[in-house]
Amino acid sequence: MSAPRIAVLLPCFNEAAAIAQTIAGFRAALPDALIYVYDNNSSDETQAVAASAGAIVRTERLQGKGNVVRRMFADVDADIYVMADGDATYDAAAAPALVQQLLADNLDMVVGARKSEVEAAYRRGHRFGNAMLTGMLTQLFGHSFSDILSGYRVFSRRFVKSFPILSSGFEIETEISIHALELRMPVAEQITAYGARPAGSESKLNTYRDGVRILSTILTLFRIERPMVFFGGIGVLFALVALVLALPLIMTYLETGLVPRLPTAVLVTGLMILSALSFTCGLILDTVVRGRREVRRLAYLSFSAPGNIQTNL
Repeated sequence: MSAPRIAVLLPCFNEAAAIAQTIAGFRAALPDALIYVYDNNSSDETQAVAASAGAIVRTERLQGKGNVVRRMFADVDADIYVMADGDATYDAAAAPALVQQLLADNLDMVVGARKSEVEAAYRRGHRFGNAMLTGMLTQLFGHSFSDILSGYRVFSRRFVKSFPILSSGFEIETEISIHALELRMPVAEQITAYGARPAGSESKLNTYRDGVRILSTILTLFRIERPMVFFGGIGVLFALVALVLALPLIMTYLETGLVPRLPTAVLVTGLMILSALSFTCGLILDTVVRGRREVRRLAYLSFSAPGNIQTNL
């Protein structure tokens, strides 16, 4: 066994004001790590500043953080991956502790859950939105993380190389969290400091637009990963509406032997057919999802556990 190869991954878009500070922080915390900056069509001097600070600079032309993370995970070869934003808000000094926990506990992901003493670190609505989305994820998937939107994470090689990223934007953190929960990977969280951006650096996250995209991602992945619950719930709804509409017809038929409201009877029949079809779709898709999950699990298990790597941190 040898010391782990650690890669620091920094997706960037117009972060010239903060990227040098971010690189310096991770260089001090993880002196043996390779630091990669993936620039996403910046119009400022992000690439030049990052190269001058000693990072390996690459580009991704498809706009969006999810597209950048997909490219980073595909291109970079390492044993341990430390991902953070290039805006100097995350505590680089916490990285060795995150890596050490991943290796010591044989985990596949450690999330740096953000704790900020600086009000300016969180824009208006972000704290509420994060709590709402985290609670929704817990309700839909049964368990969650305390900060699903944190961009500060440490991954094992088997997590990175078995993760089929579908997201294109800021919903990538949500997809990462759901991927870990669905495959029941061993994961953990550590509270880490979260600071305000340096002067001249601006957040690229749009509170409402990206919040809607993250919410849509949660609901879409719930439909994909829990089809029996999703389509079964729709089937139950159709059946209940049909029963409510059918009750007066049944009472009238028992009293008179007639069905005077034929359109309502046809509607009830159609709703019950839709209910049966919805349940059937749920059963079929649940079988498909189980097969897909088995394939993803086998791809995940084809890589060695992180605990098999010796560390000298």
